[in-house]
Amino acid sequence: MPDTHASMHAAPAAYAASHDFAVKMMEMLVVPTFVLDAHGKIMIWNRACEQLTGVPAAEVLGGDQHWRCFYAQQRPTLADLLLADLLPTGRGTPHTLPGQRPCRSSTGENLCAENWCDMPRTGRRRYLAVDASPIYGKHGEIIAVVETLRDITDEKRAQAALERLAMHDGLTGLANRRCFDDTLQAEWQRAQRQQLPLSLLMVDVDNFKQYNDNHGHMKGDDCLRKVAGAVASEMRSNDLVARYGGEEFAVILPNQSLKGAAIVAERIRHRVERLQLPSEHAGQLCVTVSIGAATALPGPGTEPAQLIHTADSALYRAKHLGRNRISVPEVASC
Repeated sequence: MPDTHASMHAAPAAYAASHDFAVKMMEMLVVPTFVLDAHGKIMIWNRACEQLTGVPAAEVLGGDQHWRCFYAQQRPTLADLLLADLLPTGRGTPHTLPGQRPCRSSTGENLCAENWCDMPRTGRRRYLAVDASPIYGKHGEIIAVVETLRDITDEKRAQAALERLAMHDGLTGLANRRCFDDTLQAEWQRAQRQQLPLSLLMVDVDNFKQYNDNHGHMKGDDCLRKVAGAVASEMRSNDLVARYGGEEFAVILPNQSLKGAAIVAERIRHRVERLQLPSEHAGQLCVTVSIGAATALPGPGTEPAQLIHTADSALYRAKHLGRNRISVPEVASC
């Protein structure tokens, strides 16, 4: 007959060995990983997690203050949220995470999210991709939660840079034509809903071709950058200035009357003149701009293209009348 007593001792021994192996393997993972027990206290804080956070395991093991490794102010980690969801009675952990939008995996068991973390110990703000998974006991009870973290800060910053390039002009740093079109459409719809006026300025650098011919393209580029800075300096926080094309700029002025738009246009004209960029063009001592202004009160049957057309016509009139001036239509709406 088999030695039943020996078998009973062998099973726990095998389980203990398996458990020790799993812990050691988790410790050696190159992926930052920590484990919470059913009471929300740290069971495992591996070496990769130490390197990521700058916090040694000895400082967090057995405690529930692990949030301090990631945030300057108290807030739950993803593992805390998952544990609170799975326990029969929650531990009072908030089920929302500011700045983070957790999503369920296809099985509904795991939580995943991406989030900026302060990393107080290292002083480096990092963007982390986080996954939290439950560990169940023999009888289906929750005994722990594992959270893994991936530092994808470089990828996030590269993505942000690409998005900025897609919506901004490379020479001046202003919004580009695509951004202008999207913003004008959005502001038009908002103005229509709220029954507010929407104004537009079209700003053109006078005799820019001759300036480029006389000074060269590098000086021409520098001129555009300085004019762009002058225009942008007159904007409110909710205004948008964009490089519309070539030497032409467009300014969207939400909730601005024609009179107010004309005042902004004159400030821009004066500020560019004060740059004192030498022109060397006949009868023109320094670089100047001509500006056409228009205002619309969007309503049914109206389109942003009408506002652009009215502002363009006003700009043409300013050019025709001698440049270095502003022009407004006689009628304030399109």
